[in-house]
Amino acid sequence: MQKLVRIGTRKSMLALTQSNWIKSRIESQYPGITVELVKIVTKGDKIVDVPLAKVGGKGLFVKEIEEALLRNEVDIAVHSMKDVPAELPEELHIGIVTKREDPRDAFISKNYATVMDLPRGARVGTSSLRRKAQLAALRPDLVIEDLRGNLDTRLKKLDDGVYDAIILAAAGLNRMGWSDRVSSYFDREQMLPAVAQGAVGIELRKGDTELLDGLRFMDDYETTVAVAAERAFLARLEGGCQVPIGGFGYLTAGRLIFTGLVASVDGKEVIRQSGEAAPAEAAALGVRVAEELLAGGGGAILAEVYGREME
Repeated sequence: MQKLVRIGTRKSMLALTQSNWIKSRIESQYPGITVELVKIVTKGDKIVDVPLAKVGGKGLFVKEIEEALLRNEVDIAVHSMKDVPAELPEELHIGIVTKREDPRDAFISKNYATVMDLPRGARVGTSSLRRKAQLAALRPDLVIEDLRGNLDTRLKKLDDGVYDAIILAAAGLNRMGWSDRVSSYFDREQMLPAVAQGAVGIELRKGDTELLDGLRFMDDYETTVAVAAERAFLARLEGGCQVPIGGFGYLTAGRLIFTGLVASVDGKEVIRQSGEAAPAEAAALGVRVAEELLAGGGGAILAEVYGREME
């Protein structure tokens, strides 16, 4: 292992917490190594007053960090895997996927225990189209409003009474030590998670094989297999943040179970499809479920969103 490892990371509290966690694991494994954090501002960090779906484009939270990798200014990048586009620059790859945190979405409210307890017309904050669509399908009587900003900013808006409830990823709250803020959790039938939600990935240059070998102690087999299916599913659907897409895989009894979802933005159409395969067939399973979704009505939904027919 090289003596200095530079980690490219966003500046948000959650990103820094995740990167410091990776830093401490590397330093514990290799006491003689120095690990530095290089803080990088991404396009997604700069645009805080517009829903991401309206900004458009993919990789809003990773592009600038990848450019630093390509310029050899950092050695690895630490990402929330749900922020990573399905397609990466040719010279880069996700070499390590760490053990997944809780993948569920969390319901947070000061006055209500669950989403079903909210009164008609209650205001719920989230900017995720995936969450909006599934929430609208579950409770069409709610008022769903945009919510951007870092975790602490979003929680403060709830505390200030701007919303009756907000929805956040359980994983981020757990990593920040704020799980006590959670009122309840959505199960997968109510709200299927985002692709790779709860997983942290390490991106690096393909040529840095010695560095990759040195970091393999952090790789988690079950998470890697599940995320491979989820990301293959996303890639086949050409998914970005402009369309409600969810996907979740898990291993049980040596088999990979995967469920994918495509929804209309208003939540009036929600189409799910599930399948299973051997772990070695993870990517193929993700593609197969995507194909079945497209054939079962998902193609029409995506064609409307993308403004063209899905092939």
